[in-house]
Amino acid sequence: MRLVLKTAAALTLATVIPATAVAGESWYPYEAEEVSPAFAADGTVNAVTYTPLDKADQKWNICVSFPHMKDAYWLGVNYGVADEAKRLGVAMNNVEAGGYTELAKQISQIEDCVSSGADAVVIGAISYDGLNNVIGEIAGNGTPVIDVINGVSSTDISAKSLVSFKTMGAETGRYLAEKHPAGSDPVQVGWFPGPAGAGWVEAAHAGFMEAVEGSAVEVLEPRFGDTGKEAQLKLVEDVLQANPDVRYLAGTAVTAEAAQGLIRERGLQGEVDLLAFYMTPGVYTGIKRGFILAAPADSMVVQGRIAIDQAVRILEGKEYVKHVGPKIFVVDPSNINDVPRTDILPPDGFNPVFSVN
Repeated sequence: MRLVLKTAAALTLATVIPATAVAGESWYPYEAEEVSPAFAADGTVNAVTYTPLDKADQKWNICVSFPHMKDAYWLGVNYGVADEAKRLGVAMNNVEAGGYTELAKQISQIEDCVSSGADAVVIGAISYDGLNNVIGEIAGNGTPVIDVINGVSSTDISAKSLVSFKTMGAETGRYLAEKHPAGSDPVQVGWFPGPAGAGWVEAAHAGFMEAVEGSAVEVLEPRFGDTGKEAQLKLVEDVLQANPDVRYLAGTAVTAEAAQGLIRERGLQGEVDLLAFYMTPGVYTGIKRGFILAAPADSMVVQGRIAIDQAVRILEGKEYVKHVGPKIFVVDPSNINDVPRTDILPPDGFNPVFSVN
């Protein structure tokens, strides 16, 4: 299996860049974190070094379902699942529902995938609870289900390949809280967690709010909304209009990307700063150019890769880690020039791959 346990200590978000993220050669071995017991919200986090299989024993058919592919984050996950399917020698069919309002469509797409002969299903869920029935039906028929990126509450899944969005939200909040500790002049922060009801959004929101509690950071009423650029830009415009003294805008990567142009157009650079609680190519470039302050990297490409490897391991009856995600590290002006795109982002010019045969 070649998953080497490194320490039993619970880990927090680190600013140290994993060596594998710098190497730029093979994506593995990769520094990761395993949650024990698996699927526990309050489980112990242990460091592991993740190494996938060299090749699958046979050409399995894996169905992958995403909420959408209209932003660079899910494009990165798509790159991970597609490239790992090619590397392992398995077939992969990737469907996307079109947005976080399309739960019924995601369920229908998953059912169609399974009826078409999928051996395993990897799901980036639109809803934390809303897919539990279909997951239960699939798993009840013996088809492994892997939860990737967003998280689901179902106990019928076989594995999770994801990180703690609560920790990522908390790290973003902590960044602000350290800049504006209790007793300093208060600052207003517009907070844009993403679509209400999604598991990853609720987790990030909770982490962010807990991290700024007791500091001089005053969070304006959270603005929940779909992660389409137009939807986020409208929310940002509303906050800027209603709150002329706002000092920071923090939230999804789409929020930070969309707001960059607006901040420049209005001459607000240096007056309103941007933060994201996860990484995309636009956020990476924004930090590099000085338009975005910081963002934790959750290596979404590697999350996709691990999910495919987990699926193959389960199908072949091989040992696997049930609940694991890449080690998180913070990217900011102090280390942006040391962080390559490899593993944390898709290649420049990458276009979605919906089928690997």
